[in-house]
Amino acid sequence: MKCKAESAGKTYGTSGNKIGNGYLKWAFSEAAVLYLRGNDNAKRYLAKLQKRMSKGKVLSALAHKIGRCVYFMLRDRQVFDEDKFLNR
Repeated sequence: MKCKAESAGKTYGTSGNKIGNGYLKWAFSEAAVLYLRGNDNAKRYLAKLQKRMSKGKVLSALAHKIGRCVYFMLRDRQVFDEDKFLNR
């Protein structure tokens, strides 16, 4: 994944440096799909997000949120809290 080089709304290609890790993006995308399987609370959260964006973007947003959650779980040495994750 490369970041865009743009100015004044015009895109000038990429700046040559990569942003993110493709393997981690794939892993968290798979985790998002597996999290949704058989989880009614997560499906309701996904439906709420789909009012604002398309299904692909929602899955990517959920994968990104899972990635942030994993980072803070490892940093703070805490267990997963679904209520906090789903903002309830």
